[in-house]
Amino acid sequence: MSRSRHRLMGIVNVTPDSFSDGGLFLDADAALAQAIRLAGEGADILDVGGESTRPGAEPVALEEELRRVLPVIAGIASALPAGPQISIDTTKAAVARAALAAGATLVNDVSALRADPEMAATVAASGADCCLMHMRGEPRMMQEDPRYDDVVDEVKAFLQERLELAVGAGIAVERIMLDPGIGFGKTEAHNLELLDRLDELCTLGAPIVIGTSRKAFIGRILARAAGREQPVDAAARLPGTIATNVLAYARGARVFRVHDVAPVRDALAVAAATLGGRWTRSPGRTPTS
Repeated sequence: MSRSRHRLMGIVNVTPDSFSDGGLFLDADAALAQAIRLAGEGADILDVGGESTRPGAEPVALEEELRRVLPVIAGIASALPAGPQISIDTTKAAVARAALAAGATLVNDVSALRADPEMAATVAASGADCCLMHMRGEPRMMQEDPRYDDVVDEVKAFLQERLELAVGAGIAVERIMLDPGIGFGKTEAHNLELLDRLDELCTLGAPIVIGTSRKAFIGRILARAAGREQPVDAAARLPGTIATNVLAYARGARVFRVHDVAPVRDALAVAAATLGGRWTRSPGRTPTS
């Protein structure tokens, strides 16, 4: 896994209850078609998840999560053999093992290896990449009055500890990415503080993943700008998503987890050119179907 190249992670939610696109891709064929579309738009990673992590989400049984994600992962691996890296978004070691066997090579664990005691060993034994995220509590309760003395310092300390634990468990440091968990047990002010001081997290040495796409705090900011009381709907939050990703890029983020790959790709290409860098998508054939 490159620690310097910037990459786009396209979201493939195989769920009925995700906050933005729940139910749209619950059917395996629809999810596969979405994955192929995102690959064609320039996704370097396709992140497949079968359990919603939106605030208030209820857990999904192991068998149901497997039923949702495995056909999609196998389908992507078959349809795009030289295409994007496949990621499994799960906190369950059994799901990770099955997904890795089906073609995934990255485990995106929002619990940072805390939810399942077998996860660290599973990732280490497989040689897969992994993403470790900060989350206060668990999805069902995480937005109930989150408080921090200094959100950046506390998130940084947590990620440092999880990084060291992962390396100690046998996961190669060059295979680890870190995610501050925007929107996971944080208020709007916490999210903005993390984005503003993201460069402080970059000193941890691992690529930083940013996941702001269509999130509620963007909807509230856009509503205030328009003089509206109710947050802007998730589907109308693309301008704010682009703004937060460009800001995160300028502050050192390396991986951008988004629903809308093409417009974010274009915005980051301009940002990179402006800042003196160069945005290039990963090598591999361009999907045609």
